[in-house]
Amino acid sequence: MNTRKGFRFTTYEAPHQTPFEKLFEIFQELVTHTSGDVEEALDWLRELDKEYELTDDDYTIDDFIEDLKAKGFIREEFDTDGEQGEGEEGEEGEGNGGSLSITAKLERMLRKRALDQIFGKLKRSGAGNHKTGKSGRGDEHTGEFREYRFGDALEHISMTESLKNAQVNHGLDNFSLSEEDLVVEDTQYQAQMSTVLMIDISHSMILYGEDRITPAKKVAMALAELITTRYPKDTLDILVFGNDAWPISIKELPYLKVGPYHTNTVAGLQLAMDMLRRKRNTNKQIFMITDGKPSCLRLPNGDYYKNSVGLDDYIVEKCYTMAQQARKLHIPITTFMIAEDPYLMRFVREFTKANKGKAFYTGLKGLGEMIFEDYEQNRRKRIK
Repeated sequence: MNTRKGFRFTTYEAPHQTPFEKLFEIFQELVTHTSGDVEEALDWLRELDKEYELTDDDYTIDDFIEDLKAKGFIREEFDTDGEQGEGEEGEEGEGNGGSLSITAKLERMLRKRALDQIFGKLKRSGAGNHKTGKSGRGDEHTGEFREYRFGDALEHISMTESLKNAQVNHGLDNFSLSEEDLVVEDTQYQAQMSTVLMIDISHSMILYGEDRITPAKKVAMALAELITTRYPKDTLDILVFGNDAWPISIKELPYLKVGPYHTNTVAGLQLAMDMLRRKRNTNKQIFMITDGKPSCLRLPNGDYYKNSVGLDDYIVEKCYTMAQQARKLHIPITTFMIAEDPYLMRFVREFTKANKGKAFYTGLKGLGEMIFEDYEQNRRKRIK
């Protein structure tokens, strides 16, 4: 087994970490690459331990595994009849239970880790949302005050400022509080953003020795963590597309894998727009991460039309039509193209023009920061 195919490892030093913390950092990266396969990640960790001497006699890989279980990061799963999982007994360091899998606790930690890795410079604050710039009877305080208007909610009345007005207007000897004295702290409406993230899982995402699916997966986990923690009023739906397109849950992200698929971009866009049609939010957008050309369509009779040679005019025109439909629905599409072939860039430019959206031609490095910056920029736009 070539445990390091497609990856480069260097000597890892963490002088201020405990033995568990040092191994846990590496393990989280490995289990993300293996799409949640704990045993494969541990096999890689053992190989790295042999090469880089990550452990010693005082703290071994087996000790680390027991700590993972004790801390609730992994669990043993048994067959329905209570038997041990196949292939475990007799293997080095195993044989003491069923097959190992990650827990919901570790799934959450992987999302948070992805957010820290990709958006590490983000200044975290309380739950935020998207301001429209329109003041009135909204739900976020602006720090400004104005006179009371009929219909203002009582909880928005500033008693301190109102009492000051009453003292100035009526004096302390004849103190009274009237409607004219009331002061309201101004608020802004908070716009909501509905985002669909499309991830290409066609076979080209792992071709030529380059792992493109793991960075895309990390971006999705980070975006999910950002929205659920900082912008809880926003929504994020995630779909994957190969020969077909289907939605996946945030919980499924660590386990995402590439399949032996062509690229049915049209199916992904159709599903994304169907998802957004059901949202009541005014602000809607689609982010699409892809590295290849559209090469597949599902025909009305259920058959697939595929062409991997060049750009097929029939498939391309269908993509342009979908871009135009999204434009009519006021859904901008931002394409993150992980390829720099001139003919593919021309296609993306025409696709973007048809939608009046945006396109970024990028490698894997910096992909997460670009998506974050675009998300933040889009959510600052005012509702019209």
